[in-house]
Amino acid sequence: MRRGYLDERPISSIYFGGGTPSLLEMDELELILSTIRNYFIIEPGSEITLEANPDDLTPLKLSELKSSGINRLSIGIQSFFQKDLDYMNRAHNSEQAYKCVLDAKEYGFEEISIDLIYGTPTMSEVEWIENLQKAFSLHVPHISAYCLTVEEGTALYKFVQTGKSKPVDEETSSRHFAIMLEMMEEYGYEQYEISNFSLPGKHARHNSSYWKGDHYLGIGPSAHSFNGQSRQWNISNNQSYIKAITAGELPFQIEYLSPSEKFNERLLTGLRTKWGCSLKEFEDLIGASQTHTLKKGLSAFIEKKQVELSGDIFKLTDSGKLMADAIASSLFII
Repeated sequence: MRRGYLDERPISSIYFGGGTPSLLEMDELELILSTIRNYFIIEPGSEITLEANPDDLTPLKLSELKSSGINRLSIGIQSFFQKDLDYMNRAHNSEQAYKCVLDAKEYGFEEISIDLIYGTPTMSEVEWIENLQKAFSLHVPHISAYCLTVEEGTALYKFVQTGKSKPVDEETSSRHFAIMLEMMEEYGYEQYEISNFSLPGKHARHNSSYWKGDHYLGIGPSAHSFNGQSRQWNISNNQSYIKAITAGELPFQIEYLSPSEKFNERLLTGLRTKWGCSLKEFEDLIGASQTHTLKKGLSAFIEKKQVELSGDIFKLTDSGKLMADAIASSLFII
């Protein structure tokens, strides 16, 4: 039903994202992959990623995943300390967090990304340093590190609201971020997006395509799609989604993006990356007058050393990365 969405462009990345796709049985996973191959052109050497929880990555599961064509794992480690995992209400333990990466490498997975969380009130600066050192000792090519956010509706949110768990402290998060930047550089990891670090040539192809404004197709409840002109998102209710698909209907909402909306999105994502944003690209999109206004807005951040401008490319400095969303939103076209 969605085979024409990408205009027969060849696919270079397939990504099985959260919930928890590592719960899929192998026949289910293989059915999805074979269906994709039937309807789309898959480039040789495409990146095929599966998000996984450490407790799901048993030796049997890893063996099956390797034979299925999955060639990259994104593992939700979060922390190598049990008290942090308990705070975040994670199902796996600290031993599984470390061992699953060793097992994945043993079963032939070379392309591995691990997720880490910083800024938790249970984690001292020393422990954050130890967390990073453990990650480096595993020699994984890619690390994603996110500041803890307490999402409304989660168990952690309820615990924080009722005083059972400590809230997130911004000062702690900022110190952890600064430590991370220094250590990542020391160990040879390039920060190519605010939360993403890789060894040379090991950028996540899939995530990079989002930040660069490439087209993508999302399949499944609540999945988003983008074709350069419009954005659409599937309904999130599982039962309603299945009912619509069974009836041969596509259950999504759509919005067509104006030039200013395209600008805002491109600015928000581009500023997060090492590639930054192009004034020339924006001038083609929003015109000379609006671009002149953008330059005036940038000057204040350049003066504060939060943004740097080289030629027509502007990007965030390390101090600016702490304020990425605030800087972007202040430059939006309303």
